[in-house]
Amino acid sequence: MTGPSDDPRSNVGRQADDRFDAVVQRLHAEHGVQDTLHRAVEAAVELFSGCDHACVSLVHRSHRIDTPAFTDEIARRGDDLQYRLQEGPCLDAIWTEETVHSSDLTTESRWSTWGPLAADELGIRSMLCFQLFTSRDNLGALNLYGDRTSAFTQTDATMGFALAAHVSIALAGQRDLQDAHSALADKVMIGHAEGILMERYAIGGQQAWETLARIAVDEQISMETAASHVVDSRPHRLR
Repeated sequence: MTGPSDDPRSNVGRQADDRFDAVVQRLHAEHGVQDTLHRAVEAAVELFSGCDHACVSLVHRSHRIDTPAFTDEIARRGDDLQYRLQEGPCLDAIWTEETVHSSDLTTESRWSTWGPLAADELGIRSMLCFQLFTSRDNLGALNLYGDRTSAFTQTDATMGFALAAHVSIALAGQRDLQDAHSALADKVMIGHAEGILMERYAIGGQQAWETLARIAVDEQISMETAASHVVDSRPHRLR
């Protein structure tokens, strides 16, 4: 009879969690904004199988935006093209949306100029962008580029949101923003819990959120506390 510890999906989930935990530890161990950003883009390519290129767009106090960290020229050029045309997913992520996703840029209607150019000139087909922010500042965006259509899954979106929150916390620490940690830590915990529920019960992101909300209502606790209980209940391997 197969027990929980023998479930291949459970093993895959634990391995993914362990990789994520290791990446986060390395991220917070960096000193200086530039080192933190380079670690973040390297982590994105490492963690997400559909991510072929990654970069970070950073907002300066003058509202100027640039790309100080990128894995390669494709990512840098993809961002530069958005700045030049004043449209694209990373700009939407910076100013309006916490998460921006496109599974096929060749048919994307939101960025009628940038999308076709990115596909034709750079070979980009999919995008997944996450806002980097604190409770009082938009810091920028973490941008994941995929060379194939439908490169990113709902699990990627959940884990990416958590990674972006950790990047924001690390940047906030570097920029000495005192109120950033607690609010973003709550978002990290909720995203992590959603990922665990998705893996444990083979459900989608919306169902994971609804499950977490139902736990909070049934136990009369906050979403953050419910998420913490889910994360704490995950079996840990002895090291």
